Amino acid sequence: MSTATGSTPGSARGAAPTGIRLAAPAPSWAIEADVVVVGSGVAGLTAALRCVAAGLATVIVTKADLNDGSTRWAQGGIAAALGEGDTPDQHLADTLVAGAGLCDAEAVRTLVTEGPDAVRRLIASGAVFDTAAATGEIELTREGGHHRRRIAHAGGDATGAEISRALVEAVRGAGLRTIEHALVLDLLRDAEGHTAGVSLHVMGEGRHDGVGAVHAPAVVLATGGMGQVFSATTNPAVSTGDGVALALRAGAEVSDLEFVQFHPTVLYLGPGAEGQQPLISEAVRGEGAHLVDADGVRFMVGAHELAELAPRDIVAKGIMRRCREQGTDHMYLDTRHFGARMWAERFPTILAACRSHGIDPVREPVPVAPAAHYASGGVRTDLHGRTTVPGLYACGETACTGVHGANRLASNSLLEGLVFAERIAADVAAAARPARVPAEPPPELTLLPPEARIEIQRIMTRGAGVLRSAEGLAATAAALAALRHAGSAEEPAGSSAGKPAEPGTESWEVTNLHLVASVLVAAAARRAETRGCHWREDHPDRDDARWARHLVVTLGPSPAADEPRPGRPDAPHPDAPADAARLTLRTTDTTGFPPVIPAASEEKP
Repeated sequence: MSTATGSTPGSARGAAPTGIRLAAPAPSWAIEADVVVVGSGVAGLTAALRCVAAGLATVIVTKADLNDGSTRWAQGGIAAALGEGDTPDQHLADTLVAGAGLCDAEAVRTLVTEGPDAVRRLIASGAVFDTAAATGEIELTREGGHHRRRIAHAGGDATGAEISRALVEAVRGAGLRTIEHALVLDLLRDAEGHTAGVSLHVMGEGRHDGVGAVHAPAVVLATGGMGQVFSATTNPAVSTGDGVALALRAGAEVSDLEFVQFHPTVLYLGPGAEGQQPLISEAVRGEGAHLVDADGVRFMVGAHELAELAPRDIVAKGIMRRCREQGTDHMYLDTRHFGARMWAERFPTILAACRSHGIDPVREPVPVAPAAHYASGGVRTDLHGRTTVPGLYACGETACTGVHGANRLASNSLLEGLVFAERIAADVAAAARPARVPAEPPPELTLLPPEARIEIQRIMTRGAGVLRSAEGLAATAAALAALRHAGSAEEPAGSSAGKPAEPGTESWEVTNLHLVASVLVAAAARRAETRGCHWREDHPDRDDARWARHLVVTLGPSPAADEPRPGRPDAPHPDAPADAARLTLRTTDTTGFPPVIPAASEEKP
């Protein structure tokens, strides 16, 4: 990536660590903590509550309100082996199948064995799940890819909202220090490269405003996903890939960004619809909804043993194939056999969303199409949430633990947030990290103007969406590279992103989107196969011989041509944007992740 020459002066002492940062004013205020948690979804709030319970001075930084992250939009529920006859081994088997050969089996086993107790602790903290009137036991439903009824839900289709409510109340009850409406900019590190906190920008007036810093020797990234990189997504507007972009700039390894799950059943609002789109939960199909074409034919029957309840990538591909066959851009979800009472009691949120757009699922089939939903990849971590940067942790959708592989199993995301957030808190509490002095900041990254956001989204939707090819990805990479030259002498004629960008929330967000988009495209171009939710039209088959591996990306200087790297076949990606020589891709040797930096190495003064 292009960088400005030199670095912004500051009061920090010590040599500047490697990496780059967003162009921003120097922090004008700072607070001290033992750990700062970035994000307020299920992963971030759980990690923060566990850290403060362990006696750590904990600060939560969140981009909007505490209750405004991705968690509250989760409709389906949380998966765990809680039902009679169900076992963690059965949950593991379903997860491995959905992950299409790329799950880290040890990470999945950790998830499914620790998951049931983590859900019980969530309930103990105040979350209320739907129960059967006759028995008082938690009601469990099925979703795509699950062979058992193991999805706990709340408020019918408002599980995320209930979990968020309970955790936010617990955070406020614990008196946790929070900084809301704050965009985290970059990781602060000391002269040895250890985490020393974060810089951030508080949007609006209050106790703190403008650019400041939280100094802490441990940072937990739980910033959610990056769905806003596409035109149509189920993600809220705050999901701009901030955590992944921050980690990349700090030198952390990121893995598997090519595996973006497109939820197969998102309410279709027309060919020009952009932004956050209403989700029609997997649970609707779990209760017996039928996917049909305009003639009423159930096209998933015979396509997979689970028909409409096949893993999401298979259903999304089934919808897209039928659309291509019939020359249309959407299919239908037929739920008329549910009846009005079931809709009102089981799916009140979805019913209201459909009716607000003039569609009544009680009386007519619901038009649906795939839309960007979940990033299975992210910042690479070990089983304790540690990244390759000492003191930096990641959990939730921001992280790549190896649990999801090439395609996330429905309703495993909330569980992953719970389980790995608890593990992170335990690891942070066990490591007595000394305070770190931030070093001189690294060079700045050229900012993109706010106007580039829509262009990035349209470019990505056109060439890196559900259907991908070498030709389309190359065109996408070139278009992204052209945007990077905005405001320079190399700016392409006709670009709408032509004015120089000034530091500010919109420019920082769009620059984050551009970085994660560039990495996603480079990885998708490199993976010349179809696997999970990565679908290459020019390579339609799964290739285990060559691609039963993870792609790991770093941002930084490429190794010199004459510098041997035994066991590390790093190389700048040939399909990356022309001026993105810093993007380096390598493949792992196995489906399991190699170990990250051990915690013991972080404690040396």
